[in-house]
Amino acid sequence: MRYWLMKSEPDETSIDDLMAEPQRAFEWTGVRNYQARNFMRDEMQPGDGVLFWHSSCAEPGIAGLAVVASTAHADSSQFDPASPYFDAKSLPDAPRWQCVDVRFVRKTALLTPALLRQHPPLEQMQVLKRGNRLSITPVSPLEWDYITSQLC
Repeated sequence: MRYWLMKSEPDETSIDDLMAEPQRAFEWTGVRNYQARNFMRDEMQPGDGVLFWHSSCAEPGIAGLAVVASTAHADSSQFDPASPYFDAKSLPDAPRWQCVDVRFVRKTALLTPALLRQHPPLEQMQVLKRGNRLSITPVSPLEWDYITSQLC
């Protein structure tokens, strides 16, 4: 089992959206960074834990927990001309972009970057490092255990 931090803009998909449909598997579309895509394609497995991070908003941070609910598959948004994530060079028989589905586990109090930085066991979290912009980053078992047992 692995652990991940996955960023979503709450006006696109928020932890509240997942909470409103707890049995639904949400397709994690729109990732257009090769390293983040490769995490989903090559490393994520059903059952992996997810720290659901609200990004590009007034108060970013961990807003809840989710679980990876599928293996990687073609991101449907790459084929939709109406989508902001449309990729004309990606073909259904040779998709460029992959994604996984995630399912709600629980909502948490918002754990902001400032709050996370106050905890020495979390000082190496990739999301807290200067210049980190990846929408998906690995989380160590130590970080996962500390956050889920001490902060959530």
